[in-house]
Amino acid sequence: MSFFGFGQSVEVEIVLNDAESRKRAEHKTEDGKKEKYFLFYDGETVSGKVSLALKHPNKRLEHQGIKIEFIGQIELYYDRGNHHEFVSLVKDLARPGEITQSQAFDFEFTHVEKPYESYTGQNVKLRYFLRATISRRLNDVVKEMDIVVHTLSTYPELNSSIKMEVGIEDCLHIEFEYNKSKYHLKDVIVGKIYFLLVRIKIKHMEIDIIKRETTGTGPNVYHENDTIAKYEIMDGAPVRGEPCGPQSPHLPSQPLHRTLEGPEGLTC
Repeated sequence: MSFFGFGQSVEVEIVLNDAESRKRAEHKTEDGKKEKYFLFYDGETVSGKVSLALKHPNKRLEHQGIKIEFIGQIELYYDRGNHHEFVSLVKDLARPGEITQSQAFDFEFTHVEKPYESYTGQNVKLRYFLRATISRRLNDVVKEMDIVVHTLSTYPELNSSIKMEVGIEDCLHIEFEYNKSKYHLKDVIVGKIYFLLVRIKIKHMEIDIIKRETTGTGPNVYHENDTIAKYEIMDGAPVRGEPCGPQSPHLPSQPLHRTLEGPEGLTC
């Protein structure tokens, strides 16, 4: 990033120490596109260099201090002016003074706590980023670099099946069951549906996979439902007492996201 003003201008770059070997992960941006970012996990150290390249070798750059921050932040799209920072670490790289030549500053944030997974949804964004700042009297020079954080999970100790009965009184009575209540992102949902009472005409039946995002707390709770897949499992009239199925929707092809529970009542 360049600062254009009277006198000197500077280009700021943030480079990770393990940039060549560190894995990258695709992550959705606000406009729906996917980009690759450096991948980190909870407890990993974040280290690198902040490089300053002066545009004019014979001119000096005066500043009020240079710092770098590691920030974990939640931004609600309907309240963009109010960001919640759940991680905020700062390293001072240089005291107020002047720079007469291009140089680099080392930084290291050791064993950084990253309690939540990166997420971009319909109403909220949870992001981690590095921000280098050169403080100046008129305008600060700021450079940001986003990273992606994934969390490691284990299989649940208890994963019982689901069995429920729904219907319309004296018209339709359906019982459905699924083999378990929690699924991983590459799983197959296996289940059956039984028609116990049918007194209305049914043309077809389908199953929807719905992704639900809940943000906010108390009275300020927002829900966003997104139907990401539909499966037609029956075409025509059902037979009483006989199972419809098994249904086996495959999840890998669906744009799902792991269930997250974080600050600000964020649940997906």
